Amino acid sequence: MDTLFLKNEDIFKFYDRIASDYELYLPVRVASPFRIKCEHDFNLPSEDYTLKKYSEIKKEDVVFSEYRAIEPARTFFAHFKEDLCGYFSEPPKSVKGKPAAICGIKNCDIFALKVMDYVFLQGVDADPLYKERREDALIISGDCTSYKESCFCRAFDINPHAATGFDLNLSPTGNGFLADVATSKGSKAIDGIRKLFTPATFGQISGRSAKRETVIKRMEEHLLPHKIPKKETLKDIVNSGFNSPVWQEQMKTCVECGGCIFICDTCHCFLLSDEPVETGAKKVRSWDGCLLKNFSRVAGGANPLRMRYMRLRNRYMKKFDFFIDNLGFQACCGCGRCIDVCPGKIDIRYILKRLYEEKYIPAA
Repeated sequence: MDTLFLKNEDIFKFYDRIASDYELYLPVRVASPFRIKCEHDFNLPSEDYTLKKYSEIKKEDVVFSEYRAIEPARTFFAHFKEDLCGYFSEPPKSVKGKPAAICGIKNCDIFALKVMDYVFLQGVDADPLYKERREDALIISGDCTSYKESCFCRAFDINPHAATGFDLNLSPTGNGFLADVATSKGSKAIDGIRKLFTPATFGQISGRSAKRETVIKRMEEHLLPHKIPKKETLKDIVNSGFNSPVWQEQMKTCVECGGCIFICDTCHCFLLSDEPVETGAKKVRSWDGCLLKNFSRVAGGANPLRMRYMRLRNRYMKKFDFFIDNLGFQACCGCGRCIDVCPGKIDIRYILKRLYEEKYIPAA
């Protein structure tokens, strides 16, 4: 992997080069629609970021995002609703437009894409729409220089900077960016502007390492009061807590909005339906999820997850039992988006802490 240096004044030349071959998405700062107060007196940023097309935003609005954007990375590869007729009548390549280049993806998103790849690429058949988008896309990740109250990736030993899973990675320095070029696709993407880059110096790389360690240390200090159990215990505490009262307690404030499943970076369930068109019907795939009442209802009307607390429990069993069994790691990246979006203030960190305490800490 080559690590190069790019001056601040050349960053838009870099963006312009990427945009010549890709539909480039960049982070833009927005007022946060979420108000999550830190209960432990840490002074944390409350702004949010959203990824928008470079062609549709003003250059002065482009920023380097301190932490992950509102939308999960999966929105670029498994669309919320799409016509599956394209499986059988794909338009010519020239009609499809440019593939996506996503700049501002963080390491939690890259971790989550391993789950999505397992679901859509490693089954009996690979999903052709997901496969094409994933293979064509350019992933430009970026270091997290800060974090939100809801971020907890370090609880699962996920770093706030990426080491793999990207084509290019940007790390901000005082007067520019260190650019890691990890793949041939990433190398090709900067062809034509290589004169803008210089080899990174030992001092620049050492300075980046120090900054990364500082962010990790600060994040771990923030997570200590939350007492989130380590990843090695997740499968055990979720299975042993099958009859825990925490499920029914937490679901008292659930309004079944589906926000947590639709904003989750690793949720992937979908519904297939037929919609009428002039010539007959088309097959449509829409996002779905286990916290919605009709998700598990069968044709005869029976529903094995008829109660809300059962659906919440099922979600945790899938993330922390099924995926650990099948992939060796949990289907949660610690992005905290579900915490931000929940109007009922249901907090995944609290539930995991409760399950751990019920399993390992005897009652007084």
